[in-house]
Amino acid sequence: MIIELYRQLSKTDNNPLLRQLLRSATSIGANVNEASAGQTKRDFITKMAIASKEARETAYWLRLLNESKWYNIDLKNHVKESDEILRILTKIVKTSQENLKTKVTATSIKN
Repeated sequence: MIIELYRQLSKTDNNPLLRQLLRSATSIGANVNEASAGQTKRDFITKMAIASKEARETAYWLRLLNESKWYNIDLKNHVKESDEILRILTKIVKTSQENLKTKVTATSIKN
């Protein structure tokens, strides 16, 4: 969705905010992909946390572009979608961290 938005808007303008948006948005998927191949649970959590941060940055650039009225386009649906992705990634990170703590605590109690 962001790549298509970038394609459309960059035809008429070389706005540096668009490049920032494209970079952060595509980084989300790259980090989720890396997380799925994580060697450890901590590696998975780290990559997912980076994806979450990139989602937060993407939402920021979308809001900035929308509020700046640089383009004659309403980006509220894009912002909403970005916020939903951010909520999902944040929940994954928090749940994974809690599960890791529980596992570490259980292992410590056994030993």
